[in-house]
Amino acid sequence: FYSFYSSMPSYNVIFITFCDKFVMVTVSHIVKKIVSEQAFVEEGLASGIISIANLAEGMLPKIENELGKKIKVAAVVMALRRYAEEISGHRKKIKEFDYTGELIIKTNICDFTIVKSTSLMAKLRTIHNLVNFERGDTLNVILGNNEVSVIINEKYREKLISFLSGEKILNKEHGLVSLTIIFKSEDFTETPGVIFNIVRKLAGESINIYEIVSTMTELTVILSKKD
Repeated sequence: FYSFYSSMPSYNVIFITFCDKFVMVTVSHIVKKIVSEQAFVEEGLASGIISIANLAEGMLPKIENELGKKIKVAAVVMALRRYAEEISGHRKKIKEFDYTGELIIKTNICDFTIVKSTSLMAKLRTIHNLVNFERGDTLNVILGNNEVSVIINEKYREKLISFLSGEKILNKEHGLVSLTIIFKSEDFTETPGVIFNIVRKLAGESINIYEIVSTMTELTVILSKKD
């Protein structure tokens, strides 16, 4: 993988060679990359509440650094306007989603992260015996490729530690809150952007999310009680 710059002064491009093929990277490509990495900027751009001229000036140094040459602000402005139209076009195609539903909040939750192992997977077959679902207890088990997260009520913390005896516990988080939304609409899993919009609103309030659990009509986020 290597790159070299175009010697033609009339183009703001960089050629990248990958797998013996040339790909021409333009100002537009870099603009999309930078904007897509910043959700709030992308949202503001799509909504038309950000000054494109000011945004272009702020992005200019980074774009010039990636291209390895000087470019005009006008080129960045044009790329931003085109991308804004592209984003707006995509969003118009997405159907509206009804966010109304039942909200359930549970406090005194803890979250354990454990290294995934054969012995742990065998133990998880009986982990439900630690809690009483009829009393409204919480138990969520999230299986990753290399790790397993267990979300459970604080009152079962010691029981869980004993249950996990012999396993490698990577992290323990306490003082958490479980916030569950049970949507009236059954289109939750079929509508793009539902989780994104909820996560974006929480991020806008500087609220960190420890875990996300979802089913066909439910979305649960695990948050810090202090938030």
